[in-house]
Amino acid sequence: MLFPGFTTRRIATSGAEINCVIGGAGPPLLLLHGYPQTHAMWHRVAPRLAQRYSVIASDLRGYGDSGKPAGGERHEAYSKRAMAKDQVELMAALGHDSFFVLAHDRGARVAHRLALDHQQAVKKLAVLDIVPTRFMYAASNQAFATAYFHWYFLIQPAPFPETLIGADPDFFIKFQMGRRHGGLSVFDPEAMGEYLRCFRDPATVHASCEDYRAAAGIDLAHDEADEHKRVECPLLALWGRHGVIEKCFDALAEWRKAARDVRGQALDCGHYLAEEKPEEVLKLAEDFLQD
Repeated sequence: MLFPGFTTRRIATSGAEINCVIGGAGPPLLLLHGYPQTHAMWHRVAPRLAQRYSVIASDLRGYGDSGKPAGGERHEAYSKRAMAKDQVELMAALGHDSFFVLAHDRGARVAHRLALDHQQAVKKLAVLDIVPTRFMYAASNQAFATAYFHWYFLIQPAPFPETLIGADPDFFIKFQMGRRHGGLSVFDPEAMGEYLRCFRDPATVHASCEDYRAAAGIDLAHDEADEHKRVECPLLALWGRHGVIEKCFDALAEWRKAARDVRGQALDCGHYLAEEKPEEVLKLAEDFLQD
C-alpha cells in the first residue's frame, strides 16, 4: 500500500472531478505531481508529512483518476489557470481556504499559477525541479531542446503524439522516465505500475498532450499578461544537481524574477526528487514550512 492510513476521495470542481488521497492532521498541505505521473509519486514523502500536516495529494485534471475534460480550441481547459482553479476548489471543498503547497514538475507549474491567481490561498510554496515556463522557453537552446524534447513533441497537433505514444505507452513511459539520471531503479514497482496503468488510457495520453499544448500557447499569454506580478508568499525551489535545471539555468536567479522571497538549493539527484531523495526533500520542506 502506497499511502497507509489515507482515504481516497473524488471531488467535483467547476471544471472537472479531482481524485485525491487524504491523510494526517494539522495545517493543510497540498501535494501536486508531475508528468507522466500521478499523486502516487508522493508515496515516500506523504505518510511522513501526515504526522504533522493534513496532507492532500491530488491528481491534476487529465492525469491519474481525475476527470479529463475536452481541451477546447485553445486548449484552455488545460491552462495552468484552469488546473489551478481545480485545486483551489478542491481544497475549499475540504474546508481549507488557505494552505501550503509542495509541487513537482507540471504540478509546480500549476502551483506557480495558483500562487499568482489566488494569492490569499497559498501560505508557502515549494517547487521541485522547475523554473517558470516562459523563462525556460525563452532560453531554449540545443541542450535544453535535446533534454526536454517532449515539450516540443507533445505540443504537435492531435492525433500525432497521441498515436505514437498510444502504440506502446509502456515503452514511452519507461523510456521517458528511465532516461533521467536515476534510471528506472529509483521507482517503487507499485508506483510505476500506477503510472503505466494510467497512461494505458488514451484519454490520459490526450489530456497530457493538451496540458503541454496549453503551456506553449494560452499559458504563455497568461504569463505575459502577468509579467509584472510576483509570487508574494515565501517560495522554496529545489532541483536535481544532475538534471536539466542545474545544467541550463540559474534556478534561484530565475525564481527571483518571479517571486519576492526565494530560497533553495540543488539536491544530489536527478529530476524525481521526491522518489530519489525523499529524506532530503522531507527535511528541507519541513524546515521551510515551519520557519
